[in-house]
Amino acid sequence: MATAKHLIGLVKSHAEGDQDRFFDLAMQLAATEQQKGHNRLAEQLRQWAEAAQQPKTKSSSNLTTLVEPRGDLAGLLSASYPSYRLNDLILPDFLAEELDHIVAEVHLTERLEEKGLRPRLRLLLSGPPGTGKTFSAQALAGELNFPLFSVQLNGLITKFMGETAQKLRMIFDAVRTTRGVYLFDEIDALAATRSSENDVGEARRILNSFLQYLDEDTGPSLIIATTNLPEILDRAILRRFDLVLPYELPSKEAVEKAIQKRLLNFDTHNVDWQNVSNAAKSLSVADVVVAAEDAARRSVLLDKNYIETSQLLNSMERRRKLHSLGTHIHEPQATSSDNSSSGRKKTL
Repeated sequence: MATAKHLIGLVKSHAEGDQDRFFDLAMQLAATEQQKGHNRLAEQLRQWAEAAQQPKTKSSSNLTTLVEPRGDLAGLLSASYPSYRLNDLILPDFLAEELDHIVAEVHLTERLEEKGLRPRLRLLLSGPPGTGKTFSAQALAGELNFPLFSVQLNGLITKFMGETAQKLRMIFDAVRTTRGVYLFDEIDALAATRSSENDVGEARRILNSFLQYLDEDTGPSLIIATTNLPEILDRAILRRFDLVLPYELPSKEAVEKAIQKRLLNFDTHNVDWQNVSNAAKSLSVADVVVAAEDAARRSVLLDKNYIETSQLLNSMERRRKLHSLGTHIHEPQATSSDNSSSGRKKTL
C-alpha cells in the first residue's frame, strides 16, 4: 500500500493546487502498486490521475447544478443526488471492474473521441431482485457527480394511443439537454418482445418508439435500464445497449462481506460465517442486509454489542418466510372459469 511519504505528498500537492506534482506522485504510486502485483488498484490510480489532468469543459462545469424536472416532465422523472460510490457496492470483481471502466470512459470522453471512439453510455443490468441493479445506478450517479433521473413508468405508460410515445420523446429530449444518469427501472413494461401473444398494436408502437429514441441518442447522458426478466425482452433492445451486465445472487464471500459491512458497530468475531452463508442460499444481497439489520436491532434491544450466529440465522429464516408469504399473496387465484386468466394483471 501507499507509503506515508506518498500520502503526505499527494495531500500537500492537492492542497497547494499543484496539479503537475499531484499527477507525478499518483503515477509513481500506481507504478509501486503495479510492482506489488496490485494490478487493479494500479490501473484505477492511473485512470483517476489521468482524468484529473483533463481540462474542464464548459459542459462539465455545471454538472453539479441542482435540477428538478418541471412542467410535464415532473410527472415523468424524479431527480435525486445519490451520495453512494462504487466502493459501497458488493459485487463480483468482473462487474465492479466494468463499472469502474464506465466511470473512467465518461471522464476521458475527449481522449476516446480523438481516436474515433465513444464511451459506453447505455447499460442494461439484468438479474434477480435485490442483487444491486438499482443501487449500481445510484452509485454510478454518485461517482460521476451526476443527478439521477428515475423514469416514472406509471406516469409514462397511458392507455391513449400515441401519448406514451410523446412522453418518451420528452424524456429523451431531457437526456440530450440535461446531463445525468437516466434510470429506466424494470424496463420490461416498455421492452417486452413484440411477438408476445398478449401484444397489442399500441405496445408495438411504444417499443418501436423506444428503440428509435435509443438509436438517435448520442449522449452526453448515461442511460441505465434494469430488468428482472431478461427472457421476455425484445431481442432488438439488447442490441441497443453498449453493455449488458448479468447480476446474480451473492456468493458466500459476498454474504459475509455484506453483513460485516452493515454491522461495523457490532462485534461479529464469534459468528460462524460458514453456517450463515449456507443459510443465505437463494437470498439476495438486499435480503441479507435486511436480515443483518434485523439481528442488529434485536441485539440493541437486548442491550448487547455483539451478534450471535443464531440471531443471523433466525433473521434470515424470517426473511425467507416473508418472501414466501409475499409470493403467495401475489399469486393469481385459480378459478373454475376457463376465461379467468384473461382478467389477470401482471404485477411489475
